[in-house]
Amino acid sequence: MKEFVEYIVKNLVDNPDQVKINEIVGKHTLIIELSVEKSDIGKIIGKKGKTINSIRTLLMSVASRNNIRVNLEILEEDGKKVEE
Repeated sequence: MKEFVEYIVKNLVDNPDQVKINEIVGKHTLIIELSVEKSDIGKIIGKKGKTINSIRTLLMSVASRNNIRVNLEILEEDGKKVEE
């Protein structure tokens, strides 16, 4: 899943070398924390959140095949969660 998100995000941003992804694995849940450069956050979220929602939909589709739940969170540089 991490590689899947990384591939999508790196192709959307201007600074792909600044993309950092952390996976937190639970029993039936996977949390993916995404950190990008501040100037690229808008590209990941998209207008009215359409881009991030599309990425989350793709993730849920892949996760459902593996019987897990997935949650994608965008983090700011200081580690705080971005509110879309």
